[in-house]
Amino acid sequence: MRPLLLFALLCAGLPAFAQRAADADAHVRAVAAGYKALTLCSAHFGAGRGPAQVEALELRGIYPEYESLVAALPAAVDARARTVSVPFDPALPPRIAAWRPNLGCAQLPIGAGPDAVAALPRFDAPAPELDARPWPLGERDATAVAAGDAAALERTVAATFDPARFGEGHATTGVLVLQHGKIVAERYRDGFGPHVAQRTWSVAKSIAGTLVGVAAADGLLDPDAPAPVPEWQRPGDPRAAITTDQLLRMASGLHSDTAGNRTDALYFGGATVAEAATGWPLRAPPGSAFRYANNDIVLAIHALRAATGDDARALSRPYTDLFWPLGMTRTHAETDWQGGFVLSSQVWSTARDLARFGLLHQDDGVFAGRRLLPEGWVRDATTASGPQPDGEFGYGATWWLLQRSAGVPADAFAAFGNRGQYVVVVPSREVVIVRRGEDPAGHRFDIAGFAAEVLAALD
Repeated sequence: MRPLLLFALLCAGLPAFAQRAADADAHVRAVAAGYKALTLCSAHFGAGRGPAQVEALELRGIYPEYESLVAALPAAVDARARTVSVPFDPALPPRIAAWRPNLGCAQLPIGAGPDAVAALPRFDAPAPELDARPWPLGERDATAVAAGDAAALERTVAATFDPARFGEGHATTGVLVLQHGKIVAERYRDGFGPHVAQRTWSVAKSIAGTLVGVAAADGLLDPDAPAPVPEWQRPGDPRAAITTDQLLRMASGLHSDTAGNRTDALYFGGATVAEAATGWPLRAPPGSAFRYANNDIVLAIHALRAATGDDARALSRPYTDLFWPLGMTRTHAETDWQGGFVLSSQVWSTARDLARFGLLHQDDGVFAGRRLLPEGWVRDATTASGPQPDGEFGYGATWWLLQRSAGVPADAFAAFGNRGQYVVVVPSREVVIVRRGEDPAGHRFDIAGFAAEVLAALD
């Protein structure tokens, strides 16, 4: 007998606690359906990958409470409507994710039908055509021969595709190395390539922090001032004292119901940023404790949206103010169904676009001769300030610090993301390293060890 049917039959003759368990199981199915709908929608319509490939890679090795359900639930891809629907309960409509230009896929809330797709926020302006321009803004003349031992560099890059090197059981999909601003090594797994986007997961946090920096340069938001989160502005709310800088440094003091890197209701359950992130109480005085938290980053972007009071401008800002000036024309940031950017995780980008992003930070916030970040922003964002995490890496403002990693210069910093997404920046060596992966849960890629081997080859 199928496990879910057996569970339902057992619960029919049990008291109220069993009914609560059945309700919880129904919600898990809804979230699992949302996980599948969103992932298939983004990878298929945004990255051009076939559903079978996505199910074999991106939907394997995921959170264990969802994996078997995600594999079993059917999905319907509607090429004309650009939607993916995943039924999960006979009493409710399927979970639906819908693609939009620039903004990627958004999930509808649980219980919403396809008629709600038409109400999703949109930003339809075309991206600039930059490929014919010279690298890094465009694609022309992007590569060079590595200064150092080029053969050793190629061997090191090739080794990342061996799941027994730099950890065990990981699944590399792409590696790119910049030296002195040029691509000196680049390799991809079958089905991926220079212009195939993947979800950045928490690399998006560093993108969010950078977007706040660009807004600070424009005078739109003071990171050292209390974050203008609208839901905290009633008199007597102690959260009104939390600054945007504290949010970026994971030092808000806010509580959440799981370890801070799990926000399933927001990521896969169809909840909005305003619903999922703003209601948590304090667990420690702001600025006194480090707690890695998706909520802190989405709150910082929620505050930026509120600071300007212009929802249309908020939707265009990541593109006009950051992505397109960097030539990141194949990158898109996804929103909830009410237009709030889920900029702690739901950005899709290519290895080359992330290399451009790293280059901006290598060069102190200047890109192709144009300053986008305030002078000193990168230094402050990559300096440990306030409470720090346990473990081998320090933390700045949305950037991890590699100053304690053997073979890596003390000024190295990195963006880290789930399933093996990494952007390592070493300004003193003019090196940027991008590693993309679809690592199964529990199989961690040794990014510090890999970075040390790359840097040794480039000596």
